[in-house]
Amino acid sequence: MLAMATALATAIFIIDTISPLDMAIAVLYVIVVLFSATYLERRGLLLTGAACIGLTVLSFTIMHSENYNLSSTMRGVVSVAAITVTTLLSLKNQHATRALREQADLLDLTHDAIFVRTVDDIITYWNHGAEELYGWTRAQAVGQRASALLHTVFPEPQQDIFEQFQRAGRWEGELVHTTREGASVVVMSRWSLQRDERGRPLAAMETNSDITERKRAENALHQSQAELAHVTRITTMGELTASIAHEINQPLAAVVTNGEACLRWLGRAIPDLGEAKSAVEQMIRNGRRASDVVARLRALARRGEADRVPVDVNEAMNDALLLVERELSNHRVALDLSLDRGVPRVLGDRVQLQQVVINLALNAIQAMAAVPAARRRLRVETRRLADASASAVQIRIADTGPGVEPENIPLLFNAFYSTKSDGMGMGLSISRSIIEAHNGLVAATLNEGGGMCFSVTLPMHEETRP
Repeated sequence: MLAMATALATAIFIIDTISPLDMAIAVLYVIVVLFSATYLERRGLLLTGAACIGLTVLSFTIMHSENYNLSSTMRGVVSVAAITVTTLLSLKNQHATRALREQADLLDLTHDAIFVRTVDDIITYWNHGAEELYGWTRAQAVGQRASALLHTVFPEPQQDIFEQFQRAGRWEGELVHTTREGASVVVMSRWSLQRDERGRPLAAMETNSDITERKRAENALHQSQAELAHVTRITTMGELTASIAHEINQPLAAVVTNGEACLRWLGRAIPDLGEAKSAVEQMIRNGRRASDVVARLRALARRGEADRVPVDVNEAMNDALLLVERELSNHRVALDLSLDRGVPRVLGDRVQLQQVVINLALNAIQAMAAVPAARRRLRVETRRLADASASAVQIRIADTGPGVEPENIPLLFNAFYSTKSDGMGMGLSISRSIIEAHNGLVAATLNEGGGMCFSVTLPMHEETRP
């Protein structure tokens, strides 16, 4: 490189010295300066500029030592000025380039994968963190289309995300990428948009943090919570054994009674077929009722992933409260039931929502053991909450027990915290996890007249929105 610059400067000097043309040939030294700026640092570039000015002056002296005129002098001045300006501009450009390189080097220090892409999704910058995460070198990645190279899986339609990004100038969310080796990685991606002075999009910088292990841990935790919720359901069913037996025995006893009545109607001298048919119909209805009870119990005891379907809240509440009837009777608790017929459906797992209702109802019933029987009332209600932007369904379960100290209310939903001496402290914690997984909220407050009120708020199913 140095030899080429030297040869070029020598050729320009010779032409400038021996050429009879009245031209500012020395201006061509700016080519030497620009060429040298690509590989020389500040000191070397200054020396190159000074050498070119020196050669210009030397050639001018040789050519015009005996014949100075204004025209030749002005050509020499213009040449020196051009070389000086070019040298200074090259120094300024080197400084700016060095600053940008230092900033880019800082981006290489981060463990996050950072790359820059054009509005056409073409990669123009690829840092060291991206090389480590995805496996492609900078030379291999630059010039490629980002979404095609990484086989990006978006959480929403790609076009919707890009439109949102262009409007807001930033976007954040989880993406799934594929590495060079074919492995899938989950990243928390943050996009920032660069615009020109007219506000037009120029480029986007994407910063990706690898959260694959965190997502695996979250999935494992979710699985553990599901296992624990299943154990809690089985435990709850054990506590409700008497109610379960009562629910099944009632229809079975009715089946036997109607069967005996049917035989009597058929055993008459003139069989009463109408009454016999009615008795058989009653038997069928009670048999189905017993079958429904068993189906509900099997659903509560089943183990598997949550099944998200539109759920009729009032219907699910009625089925759940049937299983606590015996507990209400044994503890001599009166039930005040107020179900709003206008509540919309919610999207969720019917069994899990019933588990929450049963947990809260049992806690309320047991909390009233210390108050006189005449004051034991369980208030259960559903209602629709609506405002200008959204609509939700609220379930409220209130008791008339002693309540808890106000400072302990934030602790109620913590795992292993219980106000009962024999409590595990998992029922409310699991209930909160279930409701939050349904994008809802569960809260506890003190009633004005004493006791606790637990409210569960769930978003309504989209298809039922007006």
